[in-house]
Amino acid sequence: MNPFYIKKSTKSVTGKWNLISTTFISLVFFSLFSQISCVSAQTVLFDFDNAPLSSPFPISLTASGITAHFSATGQGYSIQNANTMGFTPLGFAGLCIYPSSINLADLLIRFDQKLTDFSIMYSCQELGCDDAATMRVTVYLNGSYVGTNTKIAGTPGTWPVDKLSCSFLQGFDSVVVHYDHRPPTCQDYGVIFLADNMIVTPFNPTAITNKNEFFNGVIISNPVSQYTTISFSLLQSENINIAIYDIKGRLKKNLFEGHLNTGDHQIKWDINNDMVENGVYFLKLTAGNFSKAIKIIVMN
Repeated sequence: MNPFYIKKSTKSVTGKWNLISTTFISLVFFSLFSQISCVSAQTVLFDFDNAPLSSPFPISLTASGITAHFSATGQGYSIQNANTMGFTPLGFAGLCIYPSSINLADLLIRFDQKLTDFSIMYSCQELGCDDAATMRVTVYLNGSYVGTNTKIAGTPGTWPVDKLSCSFLQGFDSVVVHYDHRPPTCQDYGVIFLADNMIVTPFNPTAITNKNEFFNGVIISNPVSQYTTISFSLLQSENINIAIYDIKGRLKKNLFEGHLNTGDHQIKWDINNDMVENGVYFLKLTAGNFSKAIKIIVMN
């Protein structure tokens, strides 16, 4: 095995491994990331144009046999014309999801079946800004965390538009769309957003042909303590992302992002140096269109 080191540590490796061995419970092997065959599920568009105008959430809408139940936190959302403000954000049309107040509110969407892909066009209230807010989507399956993703509008300005999306082959059935962080420097902003053109892909079990296409397995101590190594064998070259998220889906540490060749690799994580508190976290591994979240426990 040729180790792939992400970070060097000034501490004694031997001492760290002795400590880990006292808390090492088991080696967990995972078959990760399913291969998609040429048979793929068709995407379904919710454009909200057939939704009842001015209807406050909660509401339920159906498109191509998929029913989505929309609700919200705070003062919520309703269905309104995209040009309610006197102009229409770029790419929006007809009816859209519209905030019911100037206060922060999460958009909650529950589906009547399992999905693998989700995207929604959004526009945050920003007025002539040089940077943009961070939006976050977090997905769950039967109430259990699956994964999360963030997006910052690529072209800031006034009511900038972009697409927030995620893809998890193992499937999910509910989504939380959340205004995560304000623009770093912009002062003329509000913590509200409009949304339109939601696109989803239903889960297609017949598309799974080889569960070992990218990774032969993952080895990690669980619980982890102070310093640990994530070992895996990559069966084909691919762009890889490995990151740690907390129980609320917030990114705590991006361990690695880049291209790796076929073969054995190791990612080192210095938990003490990153000042990660004891608790439950998720190790998210992403390769191409495949992603997997593994629950780990930090116990120092």
